Amino acid sequence: MSGPLHDTVTVAPRRSDYGAVRLGRRDIDGLILCAEQYGAPYDLLASALGAQPARLRGIVARWRRAGFAATGRLASGPAWCWLTPGGMAATGLGYPATRPSLARLAHIRAVLAARLWLQAGPAWSQGQAWWHSERRIRAALSRPGVGVGHVPDAEIHWPSLPGSPYAGQVWAIECELTPKPLARTGRIMTGLLSPPWYAQVIYLASPAARLVVARAAGGLPAGQAARVVVRDLPPSAVTPEGPSS
Repeated sequence: MSGPLHDTVTVAPRRSDYGAVRLGRRDIDGLILCAEQYGAPYDLLASALGAQPARLRGIVARWRRAGFAATGRLASGPAWCWLTPGGMAATGLGYPATRPSLARLAHIRAVLAARLWLQAGPAWSQGQAWWHSERRIRAALSRPGVGVGHVPDAEIHWPSLPGSPYAGQVWAIECELTPKPLARTGRIMTGLLSPPWYAQVIYLASPAARLVVARAAGGLPAGQAARVVVRDLPPSAVTPEGPSS
């Protein structure tokens, strides 16, 4: 009998990155978001990435396999995702990689909810604004021997675009969940408004905190009071009831 007894099988060589986790643009955006915001609850992270819950679980599982992220249920409501030292190193941002503390979960959630709500508005895309997180602000201010006053929860930077109503402005963002003493709230406002670094200070307040914030703003000199805007926190700032994966 002539000819080969078996068909020839050609085996392609393995890629040099075989077994490595390959990250796309959405992975990179999500990892940077978690780095900047200290971490993120699953429901807001899914919203930020435009992913359904089942899809998000696959995304964060890929991050865990790469050693970039850790996840867990830190309190009632959705699970949370935060970066490991390996994940933080991959982003290049250099912030400490720690699990969000229980005492700050509500505030971290509120700031992220405010960020997503503001970024979804038409003014954001039209003005090509960008978000400067608290961590970025602190990193820029952390110079040996230099004292740091009150740092806002975030800044919004508006580029100098022709025709933009906010061209070149920088806004401070404050998310207020619980009422502070009136005098302290007033001092914080005054510090953010003078010298006139911030064109506006935007307070997003819970119902419990809004009265004190409004009273503090009303007690400022007219020129400063006009630069303080008080609004309600978006509904997504509140942790949804019941478990969520």
